[in-house]
Amino acid sequence: MKWKCYEITLSTALTMNGIDDLPGLRVFERVVALGSLTAAAAELGLSLAVVSKRLAGFEQRLGVRLVNRSTRRLAVTDEGKQLYPHALRIVNELEQATDTLSRQREEISGVLRVTAPNSFGRRRLVPLLADFVVLYPQLRIQLHLSDDVVDLMTGGFDLAIRYGELRDSRMVARVLAQNRRILCASPDYLERRGQPQHLSDLEHHDCILIGSAPMTEWRFGGEGRTRPVRVTARIACNDGEAVHAMALQGMGIVLKSIWDVAEDLESGRLLQVLPRHAVSAAPLNAVYLNGHHLAPRVRAFIDFLVVRLKLSHAAGLADVAA
Repeated sequence: MKWKCYEITLSTALTMNGIDDLPGLRVFERVVALGSLTAAAAELGLSLAVVSKRLAGFEQRLGVRLVNRSTRRLAVTDEGKQLYPHALRIVNELEQATDTLSRQREEISGVLRVTAPNSFGRRRLVPLLADFVVLYPQLRIQLHLSDDVVDLMTGGFDLAIRYGELRDSRMVARVLAQNRRILCASPDYLERRGQPQHLSDLEHHDCILIGSAPMTEWRFGGEGRTRPVRVTARIACNDGEAVHAMALQGMGIVLKSIWDVAEDLESGRLLQVLPRHAVSAAPLNAVYLNGHHLAPRVRAFIDFLVVRLKLSHAAGLADVAA
């Protein structure tokens, strides 16, 4: 009967003061196992004073003496001997639970929610995702393609793939790959309208703009010295893939990422316009919320994209138009 009352006392103490008593329980288990407060302090990485204080507080909350200690020796009381097997079991179970949670945190699983531009998503990201899910069969993917800049927080996205410089302080950007943008048009269009020779010639050509604005600026140059050229839209469209298709149909000149038009340039379906005038670079970034813990699945995906996109560069993708 005495032990049953003691078990109730221990259970109540741990329930009411779990945050305080679990460290105390662990100190008690180590002190008994190692036979010394000093040894327990060394193993736990605590000072001797902290270990002594935790043990005393633990005994006070339980209302029993667990260990008799003096400057020369340490002796476990009868109550301490009765408690020790239970303390050992609890500590071991806590360590096993902690190990399980740690493995789950490091496991690449769950749902990865990604948003990306239409053209890049269809042409580049989907094939990469096909390889990524083979590497991590426990992972599920939700891919949202849009040329609009969506809000990651309200949309519930883990990350976004975006072109250009980061302008939102709530976000963190990691460069995935350098990105060249080029002006291009179909051979049919250039045969009908002529090849522009100067930037000012763009004023007299049909330009296809991505977005809804009837006018924009295309910036040429780099390294802090850029020249803006104001361009009026003959056609404006909010879908980058549709704009790409319009250029292939000979409807005008378009400014596109090399990632979107590399194959068309290589095959001759599109030709580069004004190749001597470099367009200001807009790097391809992985963007995620600042201050948020980066889940292992997100970190693994970003690392995967960095490696695979660098391989694409090495294969000559970014230099097709050089």
